[in-house]
Amino acid sequence: MRSLEEVARRLFWWLTPEEALADSRRFIAQVMVYGNLEDVVAMKARFPEDELRAVLLDPPRGLFDPRSWAYWHLVLGLDAPPAPPARFTSSSL
Repeated sequence: MRSLEEVARRLFWWLTPEEALADSRRFIAQVMVYGNLEDVVAMKARFPEDELRAVLLDPPRGLFDPRSWAYWHLVLGLDAPPAPPARFTSSSL
């Protein structure tokens, strides 16, 4: 099985694995959006489904695409989701 450090190196190329894993909410969300099957298996071995659900209840803005957003809501047994939260723009401030 792939280690979380390997997942972090692959999905957070701009951070060290330690920096990437320090923010578990962002790490989980990044795997949910960009991870492959091996990444998801490694994530689910370490983080319980309650933590994955918590990420969907308070996600990083602008990260989730509609497909990943809908998929993870379905997989985790959550109600049909609203649109994923968008990034702030200068006109929304």
